[in-house]
Amino acid sequence: MAQMAWEKPSTPEKAKRPLSNKLERYKFMVGGLLILGAVVVLVLSGTMTGARFFISVDDLLANTDYVGQTVRITGAVVGETIQYEPSTGELQFAVAHLPNEYDDLATALHLASNNATATRLSIYMSDETMPDLLQHEAQAILTGQLGEDGIFYANELLLKCPSRFQENTPGNMIHLQEE
Repeated sequence: MAQMAWEKPSTPEKAKRPLSNKLERYKFMVGGLLILGAVVVLVLSGTMTGARFFISVDDLLANTDYVGQTVRITGAVVGETIQYEPSTGELQFAVAHLPNEYDDLATALHLASNNATATRLSIYMSDETMPDLLQHEAQAILTGQLGEDGIFYANELLLKCPSRFQENTPGNMIHLQEE
């Protein structure tokens, strides 16, 4: 019969093993804390800078800190101010202040666009094609910079389709009541 001998491991191997386990735990703990810290920083910075999707015309003009900074604004397009030069691609129009809170977007756009006392902001865009949706009472969302001359130099224009709200506009509602 074969004899087997059992030997007790030497002390240095036994001492290395718990030390390496502790080192691995610290590595995972440090790595986890770094990942958690990065997530917290990203959430906080995203919340603080992107708390609002866009600002209103009144808010933009009331704060001089916005001059020269890239911001996103919203307003109601004033139809009679639209000017487009196809040869140069220059587009100019004005937007009226759109309230931050409203019950009905169509009514808010109608009232803002037709209110002569509402705050208006001139918009300038270059190298643009004339958007089909750019018309009176459309909601414009613009990204760009407010110049020191009081003109908003936009480089991006998004328009909410006014025909979606056409059946609910105040003029159409009055027309329907008269019939």
